[in-house]
Amino acid sequence: MSLHSTQTDFAATVENRDAAGAILLVCEHASNAFPDPWGNLGLTEAQQCAHVAWDPGALALSRALAQRLDAALVHAPASRLIYDLNRGPDRPDAMAARSELHDIPGNLDLTPQDRLHRAESLYLPFHTALHAEIVRRLALGRATVVITIHSFTPVYHGQPRAVEFGVIHDADDRLARAILAAAQAGTDLACALNEPYSAADGVTHTLRLQATPYGLANAMLEIRNDLIATPEQAAAMADRLAPVLQQALATLAEG
Repeated sequence: MSLHSTQTDFAATVENRDAAGAILLVCEHASNAFPDPWGNLGLTEAQQCAHVAWDPGALALSRALAQRLDAALVHAPASRLIYDLNRGPDRPDAMAARSELHDIPGNLDLTPQDRLHRAESLYLPFHTALHAEIVRRLALGRATVVITIHSFTPVYHGQPRAVEFGVIHDADDRLARAILAAAQAGTDLACALNEPYSAADGVTHTLRLQATPYGLANAMLEIRNDLIATPEQAAAMADRLAPVLQQALATLAEG
């Protein structure tokens, strides 16, 4: 196989496609798989398992929420270090040569053709599949709300993070503010709007690309990864957050 041949087997995985709920969950950083032809990018096993390579706990939480909310779920097949699916192809950090405190040897000195190969192999199949799910739902006349699920580290560049649950919005803040209000009223989580990241950091690409053009309510959720580190913790967090999301949807409907 030529290095620059286009891959076709790295599209998004879709679960619960025919779920009746309005929420479409998206987990762009679900996997720390390093498939051929890219391999491990010169990373150690510890780095491949660390937050730098994926969002630990995010897929388990997404699946647990999908079950509790009768929601569809779309998630990614490979490590974000090969291609970060929540970044546009024009962004250097879509294929970062350095992420957090880690150098990524396999991302050094990428040529334009290398970048194109990864975009065609990973970014296009994922976002085409996600777009197809949105189009399918809209064509069927189904209410659709897009929520992306991420996790973040308790310590970043040596600084502890007090926030436990962050809600991020792009141009449309309706759903994010409703989720934040419901979380503050219904949980004891340390919650914040646009923390630990915001749209100014370039983290709302998927929302902007997929939800905004159709006017769909949308939000990005960030959960501190020490709170969802095990399947049991992820399930417990889903028990806490599912009612929050249900209340937020009810608030939007009333509005």
